[in-house]
Amino acid sequence: MKEFNSTDMKIIMATFEILQDEGFAKATTKKIAAKAGVNEVTIFRNFKNKNNLVETTKDYYRQVLIQKLNDIFNFAGDETIEEYLKISFFGVLNLSEEDISVIRVAMEEVREDPEKKVLVSDITDVILNKLEEFFKLKIEQGTIREVNPKSLAIMCFGMLFQSVILWKIYNHDLEFETNYYADDLLNIMFEGLNPKD
Repeated sequence: MKEFNSTDMKIIMATFEILQDEGFAKATTKKIAAKAGVNEVTIFRNFKNKNNLVETTKDYYRQVLIQKLNDIFNFAGDETIEEYLKISFFGVLNLSEEDISVIRVAMEEVREDPEKKVLVSDITDVILNKLEEFFKLKIEQGTIREVNPKSLAIMCFGMLFQSVILWKIYNHDLEFETNYYADDLLNIMFEGLNPKD
């Protein structure tokens, strides 16, 4: 990841805060400079223009979040599927408010400009690729039957990521005991929906 000096980091952090609060259209360099406590000329000298600053800011926070997601969905290979999914679930659940804001900004970006899906795609690709890699390993180890690992990855992505992240993004309190919720999801996954004989 590119290193930034302290002034540039102040500007990047201020830009991100304003993007969260006001969106791209209202994020002026004047507001960013005031928030960062720098002269507006410094922004133009260091980042050339607003678009470049916004792209640099999104890229910085994207890299930080992607590293965290890689850590959350990393595996040693000896975990059971239940352990891995539960650890991943709680890793996602415990993402910081700043991390959630990166996802929120990415979703807003797509809403404002449907052609701009880079940030959202990068986030989902990291998770789906890690899950698929994990399931391929478990199939090779004979832990699970021969199934399409991509389908399993997509199903677990919906369970782990979308269900929790969307609640957090839209600021709904998680009105359930997360341990039981995780256990219920895993139980449905492993036991299915059919009644027991």
